[in-house]
Amino acid sequence: MKKLIITSLVFFVGFFGLQAQNNLSAVSHTETLAKEKMNNYVVLTRKIPQLKPILLAAEQIKKEDGKKFGKFEIVVCGKTVRKMTNAKSIQPFLDQAKKLGIKIHACGFSLKKFGVKQKDLPDDLDVVENGIYFNLDLQRKGYKSIEL
Repeated sequence: MKKLIITSLVFFVGFFGLQAQNNLSAVSHTETLAKEKMNNYVVLTRKIPQLKPILLAAEQIKKEDGKKFGKFEIVVCGKTVRKMTNAKSIQPFLDQAKKLGIKIHACGFSLKKFGVKQKDLPDDLDVVENGIYFNLDLQRKGYKSIEL
């Protein structure tokens, strides 16, 4: 009888000790994933001149975030998309964005509404179907967002 009780105690202590260790391991893994989470950003703007301060802010955030800096997306919507066909005025912003690893997108809905053809835009300018939806979708995925 003593052997049965001792054996049972050893079994229960071993089992619950192992279970506690597994729980600690799972918590540790979750904490590690949370620490590794990247900071992603999206900015929606309706004015080309705002690209300069947006890119300056992105550069500063990239420095501050360090290894946690993830993606930074800029979406240009509204009638200002007409001005994006002027490569001379938009190209410096595209070059700076590329240097920083940032993507600038034109809103396809705005392009259609204001009669701008995608072929008239600079090649390194991405087009998203609907800029507002794109922004909201990225927010759902955890992106920090601001609309200017």
